[in-house]
Amino acid sequence: MIVFTVRRLFQAIPVLLGAALLVYWLMAIPPDPVLRLFAARNPPVPQATILANRQRMHLLDGFWYGFGRWMVNFVKGDFGPTLAGGTENIRKDLMAHLGVTTHLVVPALLLAIVLAVVTGVMSAIKQYSFRDYTFTFFGFLFLAMPAFWIAQLLKDTAVNFNIATNTHFFSVLGDRSIPQPEGFGPQLVDYLGHIVLPTVSLALITYAGLSRFQRASMLEVVNSDYVRLARAKGISPRRLLIRHMLRTALIPMTTATALTVAVFFGGTVITETIFNWQGLGVYTVGAIVGGDKYVVLAVLMLTGFFVIVGNLIADILYAVLDPRIRYD
Repeated sequence: MIVFTVRRLFQAIPVLLGAALLVYWLMAIPPDPVLRLFAARNPPVPQATILANRQRMHLLDGFWYGFGRWMVNFVKGDFGPTLAGGTENIRKDLMAHLGVTTHLVVPALLLAIVLAVVTGVMSAIKQYSFRDYTFTFFGFLFLAMPAFWIAQLLKDTAVNFNIATNTHFFSVLGDRSIPQPEGFGPQLVDYLGHIVLPTVSLALITYAGLSRFQRASMLEVVNSDYVRLARAKGISPRRLLIRHMLRTALIPMTTATALTVAVFFGGTVITETIFNWQGLGVYTVGAIVGGDKYVVLAVLMLTGFFVIVGNLIADILYAVLDPRIRYD
């Protein structure tokens, strides 16, 4: 297993390099970001200041020299200068925004996986039943709903609830109150009030697709020959479901979940924007719009890391779920 893990990590290096090279090239195509930054200044910024900022951003370097210099510095822990300059540090800002997004992604992903597995399995066991049709209806309903619509609907509902009950339990702006309340109990209530709405919003969107995936995987297992043989031998339905059917049906689900992790970290921008969370999604979109290429490159490398780790964990879980799989 150790040899397999090391080999997979080394195989991922060319993929990350290729992705970084592609993004570096794409970020070099738009107009000069320094010129756009100072274009609206009145009085006009001196040309010497513009030239100095171009040199600071390494925009005058050749393409291959600039990319190689950035890669060497990135390995050393220097992610590059920001377009705004000053005392901003990309690594520090990236970790801060990642922490905010992690607080949102982890509970949303766990909730989505639990809902998807439970509803998918229950639908497959009683195929074409009222329960199956009900779960299918809600699954397609949430699949059809745009992410921004669900988030805004939950936000408006929470505001109306607060007004009707004359309370402030649901908080619809930010990931925490400023200033923070004192004491563990009030802080816990404040945390739940801020996180429950964006978590449910993300979980509903993700669970809908995963539940259909889990249902299809479970149906293949239910109709397999070894399940019929197990039933004929008199194995109890509970043991058959947990130890045989569910364990096998979770193998394809593992792959889908591993890919969902990376999508979660990079695709929370809509939810973060509606609920005013200063997370990784908002940070990335701002960098793309502003042409801050070193921020975009840093986010890409971080997202690529999540993809690699997610798929590596999925491969390890394959061996746990299926004893026939061995990485020797």
